[in-house]
Amino acid sequence: MGMLAWVMMGLALWHFTIWLPDRYWGGIVGAFIGALIGAVISGLLFNSFSIPGRHDTHLATTLEAIPGALLGMAVIYFIGIRREQAPAPLRA
Repeated sequence: MGMLAWVMMGLALWHFTIWLPDRYWGGIVGAFIGALIGAVISGLLFNSFSIPGRHDTHLATTLEAIPGALLGMAVIYFIGIRREQAPAPLRA
């Protein structure tokens, strides 16, 4: 249940990416993957790499995913900006 809470929080935060310019590496799908992976990794770090069960899941369990989801989306965003600014390779 904890994993479901983390993924749902990552998904909820991902919805706010419509307010930002689409410079994500991989577009909106890249932002989606970054949010989900970041949320799960953050949740696992907060819980010492264990997934809370059904009766151990509380509101705080969902809040544990917020830093990871934001960080995951930020990483994907900055990778996208960096790739956008990189000069195109010369072709012969």
